[in-house]
Amino acid sequence: MARPKNTTETVQITLSTTPQVKELLEELSKSGFYGKNAADTAHALLKEKIRDLQRDGQAPRPSFSS
Repeated sequence: MARPKNTTETVQITLSTTPQVKELLEELSKSGFYGKNAADTAHALLKEKIRDLQRDGQAPRPSFSS
């Protein structure tokens, strides 16, 4: 069964990293736990780290304008 389409607005950013980090992201992707490819895995890990920083009071909470 296919996943429903993501209705959250997204924006593209460019991230440069070392070959070693890319290789690690690809290895983590093989399990499918974080994502299906290096970019998905990087996104999941970045979101997880931001949530950790917010929980610890080290990053601001997002202010959404509706």
